[in-house]
Amino acid sequence: MKNNDKAATRRQYLTFLLSNEEYAVDVLSVKEIIEYGDVTKVPGTPFHVRGVINLRGSVVPVVDLAVKLGREESPLSRRSCIVIVETGAQGERVVTGVVADAVNQVIEFSPDDIEAPPAFGTGVRLHYLDGIAKMGGAFVLVLNMDSVLSDEAHTAALPRLADLAEPAPVETPA
Repeated sequence: MKNNDKAATRRQYLTFLLSNEEYAVDVLSVKEIIEYGDVTKVPGTPFHVRGVINLRGSVVPVVDLAVKLGREESPLSRRSCIVIVETGAQGERVVTGVVADAVNQVIEFSPDDIEAPPAFGTGVRLHYLDGIAKMGGAFVLVLNMDSVLSDEAHTAALPRLADLAEPAPVETPA
């Protein structure tokens, strides 16, 4: 492969911290990064769903990605933020906010830089990962946000969150 071809296949990834581990997501799935603000708790949602936010008039669920990945709930700090991502869930595009302890940088990886995830040791379900990349002397887990945010436990919460926007009609006895 020519150098021009390798440069053309490089993709950009946003890196961020969760529970002192570095993760990356394809920057094309990231819509924006906002300061962690008022999150409204919604009863009956899965434990990893912190609640919802109002994003320019739209109800957006906020997921604690650390909890979703089997870690402890992320303590909030001044560097905590919400990464707004768009993913495919059940054939539809879904906007979700994910809590990050801190956003680090945008970095480029070529397909050769990303290796298949090991079958052990990551602590993350393998179908949540696109792979593992080396960044300097450390490894970065490259998440497949479509897989992470489209499983049953997460999507089961979405219809209930959508119900917030439009109340169900009240039936009256005949």
